[in-house]
Amino acid sequence: MTDTQDDTFVSGYLLYLLAASSEQASTQFHDHVRARGLRVPEWRVLACLVDNDGMMITRLARLSLMEQSRMTRIVDQMDARGLVTRGADANDKRRVRVRLTAEGRDLAESLVKDARRHETRLLSALADTDAARIKGVLRTLLDVLDKPDPA
Repeated sequence: MTDTQDDTFVSGYLLYLLAASSEQASTQFHDHVRARGLRVPEWRVLACLVDNDGMMITRLARLSLMEQSRMTRIVDQMDARGLVTRGADANDKRRVRVRLTAEGRDLAESLVKDARRHETRLLSALADTDAARIKGVLRTLLDVLDKPDPA
């Protein structure tokens, strides 16, 4: 992206750099997701559940970067397509947990492999230590942002 390689505010602004990087990288992979017959929000649900099956909708919505009401609609649609199921929590019947079906798990695992390959290709332009540092810094930034602002 050579048009941002100058001394303007935007070209050095952290939030722009994060958003632009995410937008371009995500667009590439999301085209692949759509080609596999999924919408992006559905991919996010599968990606979250592949390692943490049985999440509650509240947590799933947060990790998928969606509002809870939208997440509920997405889960309902995925349930109708046979990708996930909804069931009561064993300890608290008022809570609903979302689980992958066998079809959903197969699709999720396949797409996660594709996502890892895509990530590897993106990060191949960086030294291994740079890729690890970027991820570490972003995790730290997310942890800081997750805490209440003291001001």
